[in-house]
Amino acid sequence: MTSTTSDLRDAETVRLVDHLVAELARAGVTHVFGVGGANIEDLYDAVHRCGTVRGVVAKHEFSAVTMADGYARTTGRIGVVAATSGGGAMNLVPGLAEAHASRVPVLALVGQPPTGQEGRGAFQDSSGKAGSFDAREVFDPVSRFCARVDDADSLVQLLPRAVAAAQADPRGPAVLLLPKDVQQARIRVPVRGPAPCVSAPTASAARLDGAALITVSDTLRKAGRVLMIAGEELAAAHARTELAELARRLGAWVAVTPDAKDVFDNRDPRFAGVAGVMGHTNVEDCLRRADVCLLVGTRLPLLARGGLDRALATTDIVCLGPEPPFVAGTALGGDLRDALRAVTARLPPGPRPCPPHAGPLPTPMPSPLSQARGRTIPYRQAVAAVETALPQDAHVFVDAGNAGASAIHLLPAPRRGRFVVAVGMGGMGYTFGAGIGAALATGRRTYVLAGDGAFFMHGMEVHTAVEYAAPVTFVIFNNNAHAMCALREEFFQGGVRDDDLFARTDLAAGVAAAFPSLDATGAGDAAHLRTALLRGNAGGGPAFVAVDCDPREIPPFLPFQSFADITESTNGSENKESSDEPGVVHVG
Repeated sequence: MTSTTSDLRDAETVRLVDHLVAELARAGVTHVFGVGGANIEDLYDAVHRCGTVRGVVAKHEFSAVTMADGYARTTGRIGVVAATSGGGAMNLVPGLAEAHASRVPVLALVGQPPTGQEGRGAFQDSSGKAGSFDAREVFDPVSRFCARVDDADSLVQLLPRAVAAAQADPRGPAVLLLPKDVQQARIRVPVRGPAPCVSAPTASAARLDGAALITVSDTLRKAGRVLMIAGEELAAAHARTELAELARRLGAWVAVTPDAKDVFDNRDPRFAGVAGVMGHTNVEDCLRRADVCLLVGTRLPLLARGGLDRALATTDIVCLGPEPPFVAGTALGGDLRDALRAVTARLPPGPRPCPPHAGPLPTPMPSPLSQARGRTIPYRQAVAAVETALPQDAHVFVDAGNAGASAIHLLPAPRRGRFVVAVGMGGMGYTFGAGIGAALATGRRTYVLAGDGAFFMHGMEVHTAVEYAAPVTFVIFNNNAHAMCALREEFFQGGVRDDDLFARTDLAAGVAAAFPSLDATGAGDAAHLRTALLRGNAGGGPAFVAVDCDPREIPPFLPFQSFADITESTNGSENKESSDEPGVVHVG
């Protein structure tokens, strides 16, 4: 990013932060998410003065990162988060870790104390001097690029490097540490026209490995039956059309990983279901019948291959994607869209018939371990109500826990929207910020599906949705527990500890009292839930719906299934007759 002589004749002197924000705007960035503070206030001032970039103030820096994450996943552009020094900076780490693990391009702009105060007892000093810790050592493991902007002129080189690193394969966060005095410094920059100087990534210029291409193509051409397992990388590469065409040519069954339900039409006859621990048994059946398993845009991590390892061990595996898989097979790296097109071009023209298969039939849900107190809605009924109300162009963000497992297993992805699950780090509460970021970026109705445990962590970002009139519908499955933890204790540790079971809370009433302008509903049954969701769809801003669920209901989660079956078959009648108290299970 150099200046010519004629550029410099027309140069102007501006604050570094004004230049930085102008560059982001020229790159197409529309929002900066974050939380303010003394050592980042100059950047927020520049955002305010810019006029074309909107500053969004979150309630917590973790949620600010997830807002940038949701923005990036739904727009394909880099998400930007800004935070001050000290605790504000440290609160970014778990959100950046999720973006790093899930390969999401995020740029973090982190304020620092003035350079003249470093190593001299500055408040929130993280320069690494005079016994302070070094922020670079904190952010390095959760970023693709991390640099301290020591002087104003260095930003001209560091900003494009940071953006390029975030958008290169593998994608992920980039971090720029910005001392307060450097933010305020004035730099001389050329007057520019409308063309962006920090551009979105283009297709990889690297050539595909010719030998690997021939091997993969020949293997697929000779295969009788093919199971494709598609992952999140397809969404990031905007390669859904290429995936569908390759599936048509191969006559393949198509399964998806839990974080990629939206990369293939869930209602297509070829759709086999979700792979892994929250998935469908049909995927394993198709895998056992397949001659070849083709991984597309996934490394097949544990959550996506749980229950499939034995079948994978006896099936030929080929992989398309920029990173090698976690299972042994033949890999074709490079740009995913290029690889899909190249393999398709080497196959015979015309579609092949797809062999019959059972499809993504839901796993039978075992009975709850005991009868819950009060009125509850089974997950299957609640998710079915969501399905009937969900707009097909909506985005869906699903949080961790029993509610998440049920939604991943039971809820088809909208045809024209994202279905996002943060399985990189699996951080509870991710969805609240991510859903808001996606809704503000795209203007589309966005659904957040989360449990009460996730709500208590970061659910007060509802306030942010209210403040910015974000079109987000928050659906909270309230079982008054960290229920997945309680079930793990029941199945794997011989009993439930009371600390994971909570006293009952009326979340809808509490939220309604806190935010009088918010449409907040406590749904008593599935029909009431559907009515509330449709009313939220018709509105322009946020909506909040809470449903009561049973903490002892067993979700469609593979590690629980065998234990649930044993418990139900050996103790069902005894539990009904010998419990002295409601909600107590005697395991013999």
